Amino acid sequence: MLIPILLLIVGFVLLIKGGDWFVDGATGIARRFHLPEILIGATVVSIGTTLPEVMVSAGAALQGSGSIAYGNAIGSIICNTSLIAALTIAIKPGPASRKSMKLPVIFFFFATAVYLFSAYIIGEFSLTIGIVLLCTFAVYMVLTVFSMKKGTGIKEQGENDLEVESEDSEKKSSLLKDIIMLVSGAAIIAVGADLLVDNAIIIAEKFGVSEKVIGLTIVAVGTSLPEFVTAVTSLIKGHGSLSLGNIIGANLFNLVLVSGIAVTLNPFALPESGTIAGINSSLVIDLPIMLGAMLILTVPTLIKEKLSRWQGILLLGIYVSFLAFSFLI
Repeated sequence: MLIPILLLIVGFVLLIKGGDWFVDGATGIARRFHLPEILIGATVVSIGTTLPEVMVSAGAALQGSGSIAYGNAIGSIICNTSLIAALTIAIKPGPASRKSMKLPVIFFFFATAVYLFSAYIIGEFSLTIGIVLLCTFAVYMVLTVFSMKKGTGIKEQGENDLEVESEDSEKKSSLLKDIIMLVSGAAIIAVGADLLVDNAIIIAEKFGVSEKVIGLTIVAVGTSLPEFVTAVTSLIKGHGSLSLGNIIGANLFNLVLVSGIAVTLNPFALPESGTIAGINSSLVIDLPIMLGAMLILTVPTLIKEKLSRWQGILLLGIYVSFLAFSFLI
């Protein structure tokens, strides 16, 4: 038991250092191209922090463990929203751009509709659903890149000539440094999260915890640690918008990219580890909480263009209740 504990500590240290580099690189790129931090958070940063979920779910799917792939995606969204976002909002609520939030929020709820249709109507996640989710990811990225280009106010070649000539080697060097920090930070975060998750599962299995519960809680929390580290680091460095964008983007990618890859590689039926009044507990607890948490996070924020402390406190209460139900059922 000593070795898993030591590896957990090493993973935690790597996450902290990787998160520091990752946020510095992302915000540096955002400033350089005059892009909104929330938009960078919902794309570049979200892809980086979702890498652990992609690797864990793809591996689980290939091994035939659909329950872990499913629980990891849903559990990560619940954890991202009602624990990580909730903590940052409760500590330091702030403004949020409706314009920058609209696209990832719309795509998230579209992907959620596809997910709910699969769970409640079909009762399985088929190859077709996996392809639809991956296509949704592709369309979102294309539209986001187009939005970024439009937002930067890219000029015609003739207008840019003077600016291009005026760029010095120092600026180019700084951009390269930001990119290296971003990529290195993502890699370190992935390694750290992998160490944490693998050893947490080893410990949990010794206590006889079910596969779905491991996916919904331990694996979900473990693979969400990059989002947590990014959120905390962003908050400390005064980049709250980056943190919010990262959470929303990561939640979207958990559905369209993480689940999309897992389902496409190996379609599976809706997992069941318990029932409530004869109904699969996922249909009664997991999916409604996932949807409800995102509604609480996004709808009031879109209306008022700011985050409120009550949202964070309410979401934290939901997460505590969710954990209690997951282990009791």
